[in-house]
Amino acid sequence: MAAAAFATAVPALAKPAYVPSTVNLRAGPGTDKEILGKIPSGSLIDVGDCTNGWCAVTWQGKSGFAIETAIDASGRVPPRPAVRRRYYVEEPPVYYVPPPPPPVYYTPYYRRHYYGPYWGWRHRW
Repeated sequence: MAAAAFATAVPALAKPAYVPSTVNLRAGPGTDKEILGKIPSGSLIDVGDCTNGWCAVTWQGKSGFAIETAIDASGRVPPRPAVRRRYYVEEPPVYYVPPPPPPVYYTPYYRRHYYGPYWGWRHRW
C-alpha cells in the first residue's frame, strides 16, 4: 500500500522542464543502459530526482532517465522554432514553336544562266 502511495506521489513532485536539444531517454542512469527513445529538442518533460548527473524524467507517458546537462529546468519559456515559408515559383509553360518552312526560290540559279533567251546562250563566249 505504501508503494502505491509513493508511486502516485512521485509525479506530484516532478517539475516541468524542457530539453533544448535531442536527448536519449534511457532505462537507467548511465550511458551503458538501454535507450528507450529519443526526446526531440524543444519537448516539455517532467523532471524528478537528479543524482550523479542523471535525472528521472517522464515524457509522453514514458518514464526513464536523461542526462542532467541536457535538461533546462530554469523555468524559461522554450524558444519557438522559426517558421520558414516556402514559396513555390511556377515554371513558365513551354510552347512548341515549329521551325519555319524552308525558303522557296522561284527562279533557280541555273535557270537564269543556262536557259537565258536562247538555250545554251552565254555572255562570255
